[in-house]
Amino acid sequence: MTHRSVYFGLLTGLTLAVFWAPLTRLIQFSFQQEQYSHIILVPLVSASLFFLERKRIFFHVETRWRAGLGLLLAGTLFYSFAHRYSTWSSENDQLSIKILAVVLIWAGGFVLCYGIRPFRAGLFPALFLFLMVPIPDFFLNRAIFWLQSGSAEVSYAVFQLVGVPVFRSGFIFSLPGVTIEVAKECSGIRSSLAMLIMSLLAGHLFLRSAWTKAVLTLATLPLLIVKNGIRIVTLSLLSIYVDPSFLTGRLHRDGGILFFLLALVILAPVLRLLQSSE
Repeated sequence: MTHRSVYFGLLTGLTLAVFWAPLTRLIQFSFQQEQYSHIILVPLVSASLFFLERKRIFFHVETRWRAGLGLLLAGTLFYSFAHRYSTWSSENDQLSIKILAVVLIWAGGFVLCYGIRPFRAGLFPALFLFLMVPIPDFFLNRAIFWLQSGSAEVSYAVFQLVGVPVFRSGFIFSLPGVTIEVAKECSGIRSSLAMLIMSLLAGHLFLRSAWTKAVLTLATLPLLIVKNGIRIVTLSLLSIYVDPSFLTGRLHRDGGILFFLLALVILAPVLRLLQSSE
């Protein structure tokens, strides 16, 4: 087991050296793009899960040349494709393919050094590592639009529910003394991704069956929109009845964590109910 870990460590170190440029660019993306702020933590969480579950995962190790080399080859082909694709794609899409290639190579190295059984036993932390792959523009833009549209619908419904006069034209809301727009920046993509990741981790750590884990993740999806709509309404009401600066102040810029925690509080009883059902 020890010599296998040395081999895997050497292979991982080699990939860090070979793919240093895209990996450092990925770290920059994690700090520059709000939707990717989670990326820098993904490898640490994945490694921690492998360590915590090491006795179960590495109970039976073996060498699987064919499967391991197959994944290594697939990763290499993906990376070469990224270079050809770079002439007519965005930087985000280029990086997405390159990091996908790196993760495939790591998966191939793991299977090569430890075998199929440990990979299956550690399937969740292995698949979790794919969350460090940037979301391609095609899917990212549609996710943001879905969140933007859903947040606008929830906000409009809540305004009507609390009796605030509102005139809506698409994503623009005319309220007493103020007009707001539910822009792409209001989609809450950063907190939504963080919440999805939290639900996946909670399901893995606290639930046993696949169906309860799936239900927890599905229950998270509407909360992504609801918590964002509540945030928009709260800031709007504060700007109308308290101080207009709430729309541009610190609560608007940094208050997302409060509504993120509110969503987690709402999700907690769902997790407990699913635990009791098992």
